Amino acid sequence: MTQKVRVLVIDDSALVRSILTHGLNADGMIEVVASAADPYAARDLIVSHRPDVLTLDIEMPRMDGLEFLRKLMAQYPMPVIMVSALAERGKEITMQALEAGAFDFISKPRADVSRGLESMMVELREKVKAAASARVQKRALIQPVSQKPVPKALAETTDKIILIGASAGGTEAIKAVVTRFPANTPGVVIVQHMPSGFTRIFAERLNSLSEMAVKEAEDGDRVLPGRILVAPGGKQLELRRSGGIYQVGCRPGENVCGHCPSVEHMMLTGADCAGANAVGVILTGMGKDGALGLKALRMAGAHTIAQDEATSVVFGMPKAAIDAGGAEFVTPLNAIADKILSFLTVR
Repeated sequence: MTQKVRVLVIDDSALVRSILTHGLNADGMIEVVASAADPYAARDLIVSHRPDVLTLDIEMPRMDGLEFLRKLMAQYPMPVIMVSALAERGKEITMQALEAGAFDFISKPRADVSRGLESMMVELREKVKAAASARVQKRALIQPVSQKPVPKALAETTDKIILIGASAGGTEAIKAVVTRFPANTPGVVIVQHMPSGFTRIFAERLNSLSEMAVKEAEDGDRVLPGRILVAPGGKQLELRRSGGIYQVGCRPGENVCGHCPSVEHMMLTGADCAGANAVGVILTGMGKDGALGLKALRMAGAHTIAQDEATSVVFGMPKAAIDAGGAEFVTPLNAIADKILSFLTVR
């Protein structure tokens, strides 16, 4: 019999603790071993119950979830899923939590609560099971970026575009890659699995760290050298070409591979319009989104990269891409930026 994933639920609301506990225990692969109303109570429960995964509310009395997360990741690193409000402040703090080492997050529903709760619990159960096998580092060993790096400018470049897809663990992996890009790097398009609103904040945070200009993509935006476009949550992003100009389309659409935006959709349209002019990259993430898209890019003549298992927080999407034959190179995270840049310089 497979061992169940042991979960500790931390939330100051007794009602939320009850909802999360019952919802998680409905999955035969998960067991909530304890719950706590605040981080102080949680500390003892972590020691006594040794959970595999924590769910952690962001806003709590006595010590907020972000402060507790930072202390936990420095002293006793383990997979943590943040439970976030959709309010603007909650989105900002959620992004800080991902930077501090949280595995992922879920958003509390605001409208149509009954249906929203059901959807939230499906998502949470999948993330809990993925988190149980995630690779978690002590954050004290990871130095924060204090200022923008200044990468060396590229020599004359080919007319390429760079397509990057990621899910769980992806925000930090993407940051590690794009902050190595010089200001004159060819245009970059990113799909990171996130709900509406969070992608804008993610783009803003990347913009503060990158030499390239970063923005949340809008329908009709051009893919230009020196610019990074982040697919907006809740919309499918596709690549188009008009003569020598690449553009993105961003419109509400059906889920592809369970996601909107979808890495698969971006890369399939990229293969059609850019072909060998593209570079495709799949980073850490749950599931299989992007596997066939990366293969389509490779078959169209593009260079393609999948992050290796040792440096992936979750080796789901990269593994699926490798198994599908889409990855020309399997590369550790710290070497991916240089690998991409090596494809761009005219030789």
